[in-house]
Amino acid sequence: MSLRVVFMGTPEFSVPMLTAIIGHGYEVVAVYSQPPRPAGRRGLELTKSPVHEKAEQFGIPVFTPKSLRNAEEQENFRSLDADVAIVVAYGLILPTEILEAPRLGCYNGHASILPRWRGAAPIQRAIMAGDEETAIMIMKMDEGLDTGPVAMMETVAITPNMTSGELHDKLSLTGADLMVRALGALERESLTLVDQPEEGVTYAAKIDKSEARINWDEPAHKIHNLIRGINPFPGAWCEMEINGKRERVKILRSELVDASGLASTILDDQLTIACGVRALRLVQLQRSGGKPMFADEFLRGAVVNKVL
Repeated sequence: MSLRVVFMGTPEFSVPMLTAIIGHGYEVVAVYSQPPRPAGRRGLELTKSPVHEKAEQFGIPVFTPKSLRNAEEQENFRSLDADVAIVVAYGLILPTEILEAPRLGCYNGHASILPRWRGAAPIQRAIMAGDEETAIMIMKMDEGLDTGPVAMMETVAITPNMTSGELHDKLSLTGADLMVRALGALERESLTLVDQPEEGVTYAAKIDKSEARINWDEPAHKIHNLIRGINPFPGAWCEMEINGKRERVKILRSELVDASGLASTILDDQLTIACGVRALRLVQLQRSGGKPMFADEFLRGAVVNKVL
């Protein structure tokens, strides 16, 4: 008999895992997702999450509670009589009553090599720290923050110019395959759990928009990692004097360059900028209200006098 699964997830990252679970014949009896949020240009339209929309395409009931801490919601969850809950970037804390409700427990897909980068933004923090690899890990959830024992792991290399958006997509697809394999092992009663090491714990705090402004006094490699680590959101930025007018510009991609000069100095006509140590060539930029452009296209209509 196929496992009865409750899937709990919200963003696009979680969608391939939901699709894979359904595609492999597991009975997804319900999906939990964050409530619809205001969106659109004026923020007046309520928009369902990507997971919510995908579940509806498959005709699966969707629940969007604001909290799982009240007795009514907990009873609703228990009444689903699930064998297992799969939790991938859901966004709500699961209280003990929820964690203990499925017969086989709750399993989480987390995008890091635990215990490194527990928390909200493991993909971005790994790139910002200059890590050369990460992973998607399947773990059995407990009451701690990403502290449960690990069942399976698949590592993914972080290449020198990879952005968080690119890594996000790769981990999402890798995680879909891994989650299905984990469910198969769970069904066969052959899934082995290993406790996380006590050493090497780091926390991936949510990205704050205040982190996004580039400080050219920093070493070039650190700025490069910031740029790719918060691409596409919220996007690293600086101010530039363009055609004699100060503007805010997002820097979407960059390259490390062996050059030097006073920090924030423009070193050549290819937008190579001196940093505290070494320099960066700005590869892709976006003016406020504009589209992303590679540097040569950007410079056709913009004379950059200063970078601030």
